[in-house]
Amino acid sequence: MSHTLYAAPLSLYSGKARAYLDWKGVSYTEVLSTPDVYRDVIVPNVGRPVIPVLQTSEGAILQDTTVIIDHFESSEDGPSIYPDSPRQRLAALLLECFGDEWLVIPAMHYRWNYNEEWVYGEFGKTALPDGTPEEQHAIGKKRGSTFRGFVPMLGINESTIPAVEASYETLLAHLDAHFDCSSVGQPFLLGSRPSIGDFGLIGPLYAHLYRDPASGEIMERLAPNVVEWVQRMVEVKEPLSGEFLANDVIPDTLLPVLARMMHEQVPYLEKVSAMLGEWHTANPGADLPRAIGMADFSIEGVSGQRIAVPFSLWMLQRGLDYLGSLNADDRASCNEMLRACGGDALIDFDMPVRLSFKDHVLQAE
Repeated sequence: MSHTLYAAPLSLYSGKARAYLDWKGVSYTEVLSTPDVYRDVIVPNVGRPVIPVLQTSEGAILQDTTVIIDHFESSEDGPSIYPDSPRQRLAALLLECFGDEWLVIPAMHYRWNYNEEWVYGEFGKTALPDGTPEEQHAIGKKRGSTFRGFVPMLGINESTIPAVEASYETLLAHLDAHFDCSSVGQPFLLGSRPSIGDFGLIGPLYAHLYRDPASGEIMERLAPNVVEWVQRMVEVKEPLSGEFLANDVIPDTLLPVLARMMHEQVPYLEKVSAMLGEWHTANPGADLPRAIGMADFSIEGVSGQRIAVPFSLWMLQRGLDYLGSLNADDRASCNEMLRACGGDALIDFDMPVRLSFKDHVLQAE
């Protein structure tokens, strides 16, 4: 009996999970997350309407893409998406955090400010698969308006939109240079095998920014090598193949991508970390909320506020834990890499509370 993935084509994190399962060669059946599936399977098992959710062939329920990936990394044979060498592994973990938790900003901006009417139809195809286009659009607009309402909370507004677009277009240019295989580029971030960093980036760059038509046209026009990388990731031709670069090399073309994370996301995470420490002191023993207020952030010199999400710190904690586990020489090598891309703040990052993800819920230990 195969595993079951409850997902949807328009879902950012479904795209990440699907790409990984296909590369790993996992046998699974994908089931569209219709309202009946939410009612009968997802909410009773997870406690809230969220996708993707994977039910293993043994009946276990896995929610969150990182949890799904790590389950199969430990239970399935074959090559790992986690590099063995220290700098590559740290870079891959950090880029997963960047893709999962920061690139949601351009992903949601372009979806709702460039593709709104189209995406209502996509929501309708999930909610009412057998409906007419008109029926799908109507129900899709009703359901999709909730997600539309998240846009300002992510810091996307008239003031920040030009900076969001400038940052995204620069990121595309850097990734396009990195993936330029006609030159010295790499098929994936760290060689000819996708890493956990590739899977972090593929969620937003595929499900929203490539698949949605208006933003897809932008990607095709500005970054054809990124388009080819997206296609390699989601149309897996050779599962379980490829190698990471030898000698723990971090390509020079990847440093600007890491630098963007360090200059944009990490200062925001420092603020969220401080807010989490204050919240935890004021609320001993309380369940951790999904958000703890609004935090300042800056993109391309433009400041704004966006929702402060502790889950982003759990994703960062994965990389910090790895950095902390290294011996002195390997840690020094990783610190050198961090300094090279402006990541000094991560060398002694203050994480006031240890976080864990258990029973589908983020918890403060």
